[in-house]
Amino acid sequence: MGMKTKIALGAVVGIAVIGALSANAGDGDGDAKSDNRTSASAGEKTGGASEAKPADDKADEKASQAEQFKAFVQKNGTPKEKDAVSHVTKVQGADEQNDILDAADVYTDFTGGIMGEGTGPAKLIASAFADWKDSENGLVTIYDADGELLGNGQF
Repeated sequence: MGMKTKIALGAVVGIAVIGALSANAGDGDGDAKSDNRTSASAGEKTGGASEAKPADDKADEKASQAEQFKAFVQKNGTPKEKDAVSHVTKVQGADEQNDILDAADVYTDFTGGIMGEGTGPAKLIASAFADWKDSENGLVTIYDADGELLGNGQF
C-alpha cells in the first residue's frame, strides 16, 4: 500500500470516527438525558436472548478472535476453507463493529506476498470471514507472515 493510499485511508477513518463520536455525543444538555439513555439501555439488555447464554458462548468470548474464527470455520466451513483457515495466526478488529467503517485484519503463516502461495487461500479466508461476521460496510484484509497484503474482501 502506497503512502498516499495510507494517508487517504487514515483521513477517511478519522472523519468516520469524528462523525460517529459527534453523532453519539448528543446536545450535551444534561444529566437527565444521560440517565434516561442509561436506563433504556439497561432495559434493552435485560429483556432478550442475551440473558441466557450457553456455556459454549462464554468459552468463545474468552478465546482469541483467531480461535473463535477457526472454531466457526471448523464447524461450518467447506474442506478447502478449513484448510485455508488452518494457516490463520491472528485476527484483529473482528470483535467491535459499528456498521460505519468496519475493518478486520487476518494474519496468516503464508509467505511470498501477493505473488506467493497464499493468494488463493486468502480469498477463501475472506469468504469464510464474511460467513462468520456480517457488516453493512466491512472490509477484511488478509496478510502473510511478513505483513504483506495477500487479499481482501467485504463482509
